[in-house]
Amino acid sequence: MVVSVRKTRVRKALVSVASALGIVAAIGLWTGTQASSAATVPSPSHIVVVVMENHAYSQVIGSSSAPYINSLAKGGANLTNMYAETHPSQPNYYAMFSGSTQGITGDGCVTIGFSSAANLASETIAAGKTWASYNEGLPSQGSTVCTNSSGKYAQKHNPWFGFKNVPTSSAYTFAQFPTDFTKLPKISYVTPNLCSDMHDCSVSTGDTWVKNKLGAYATWAKANNSLLVVTFDEDNSLSGNKIATVVYGQPVMAGSTSATKYNHYNLLRTLEDMVGTSTHAGNAASASDITGIWS
Repeated sequence: MVVSVRKTRVRKALVSVASALGIVAAIGLWTGTQASSAATVPSPSHIVVVVMENHAYSQVIGSSSAPYINSLAKGGANLTNMYAETHPSQPNYYAMFSGSTQGITGDGCVTIGFSSAANLASETIAAGKTWASYNEGLPSQGSTVCTNSSGKYAQKHNPWFGFKNVPTSSAYTFAQFPTDFTKLPKISYVTPNLCSDMHDCSVSTGDTWVKNKLGAYATWAKANNSLLVVTFDEDNSLSGNKIATVVYGQPVMAGSTSATKYNHYNLLRTLEDMVGTSTHAGNAASASDITGIWS
């Protein structure tokens, strides 16, 4: 009888332990899932995004006219199924910057500060991080002109001017792009002029510009927990708006590709999560992060 009671007590004790372990395991699995979800993107020290113009994926990736961008793809990551939202150019810039085209349908100059909607810059600043844009051909820091005297600068490629919650002083000339890359902000956009970005000039011209102007940063980023993103605003209207997007730097798994279908909203969401913003702008709120390419 005593033995039977002891066996019963042992069994109850084992059941209690098993239940407790089950709860712990469940908690562990849940927290592990949460940690995995929160850690789907890295947190680079610096992120530089350069936006090129009006060429389809097939005109850039695999093209002998773009050897440098293709070398970045091979040494970094190539998004093989990336799309822009619409045509013409300007609405895509607003989409990639604020998660919405903000009602923009054309390429005409906008009223400065016409919108107070959340965007990558305002969210970055609210998170206590640093933001800037570097704009080739901008006459001076903070200038809000529509074009410059050469006609190669275009406000339509600079969506930050459309938002009253982004200081115009955060728009720099490209000549102000730091040579000491440690002085770069947490995240910045680079806008080449209408020739350098392949809009008016060739793929080869744009590829050489990226190499000459941002190649040193790319090399530095590879060893300093930083990223260079090369993307496009739209295609040439002949490929369903499929565009090239290459990600390069230390946090990237070299030689990786992703065939997941992404667009500018996914890129914005990923950048927001890299920066650590507490909110997500517009359609980025329901977009998924870019994954599968991080080391």
